[in-house]
Amino acid sequence: MAQPAIIAEDLAYAYGQLLAVDHISFDVAEGEILGFLGPNGAGKSTTVSMLTGQLRPQEGRATVLGTDVARHPKRVQAQIGICFEDTNLYEPMSGTENLQLFARLFGVRDFDAGALLKRVGLDGRGKDKVGGYSKGLKQRLMVARALVNEPRVLFLDEPTEGLDPTSARAIRNLILEEQGRGATVFLTTHDMHEADTLCQRVAFIDQGRIVALDTPHALKQRYGKRTVRAEVEGADGNLEVRELVLGRRETAAEIEALFRGEKVVTIHSEEATLEDIFIQLTGSPLV
Repeated sequence: MAQPAIIAEDLAYAYGQLLAVDHISFDVAEGEILGFLGPNGAGKSTTVSMLTGQLRPQEGRATVLGTDVARHPKRVQAQIGICFEDTNLYEPMSGTENLQLFARLFGVRDFDAGALLKRVGLDGRGKDKVGGYSKGLKQRLMVARALVNEPRVLFLDEPTEGLDPTSARAIRNLILEEQGRGATVFLTTHDMHEADTLCQRVAFIDQGRIVALDTPHALKQRYGKRTVRAEVEGADGNLEVRELVLGRRETAAEIEALFRGEKVVTIHSEEATLEDIFIQLTGSPLV
């Protein structure tokens, strides 16, 4: 059995009296996209910092690709890619120059900046100064920079936060391409739709603790309520809503009675969203 690409064992980190990450444990399989979901301040970024060697765990242990991150951070960092939530590009330099600089730092030979820029939708913008890029273009370049060394593990911290739909879609497609190449992806986000679309499993983190970890489907089956929602035309001509719970023995008869006794205008099934489940488990929304 293959060793997981990422292993977190009882990780903890505090800023003074604030326990940002409270003894969490999980693993991520090779080639898996794991969504690490929670509101701002939940501990997502601190966890990423420990997994990537930027912070040393105060308790517990982080292992990436079989290497203890705290003991050998440089060895780990040579094999991973990181895209931060906040852009930290060299804005007086061009997009091509930014990528070439990081290629030299990683010792990548025969680096083709143009091909990578094309992958992220920046074809034709490589010579432009990064200071003139929009937020969406800068974020695309951040993702491109994280791919310079063809990382085996990719850490993406809110990669589509605040982006227009076109830029966000481009980055999501890149994430799937990287998984297709065999990379493991650790995705932190508070966008539940994004996580539901991309991730094989999701972990909910709240106040530094993991409160749930499973596939989106399993979480919906365990905690969600599946319903049929119908709009019917009332006696006064106005639309009224009827909601029936699926999965009960009497559901089929109730649906039959609905069509027999009422004028059904629309009908569709509904299931709980990941955000519904997060609120159910934590008592708070993703803000």
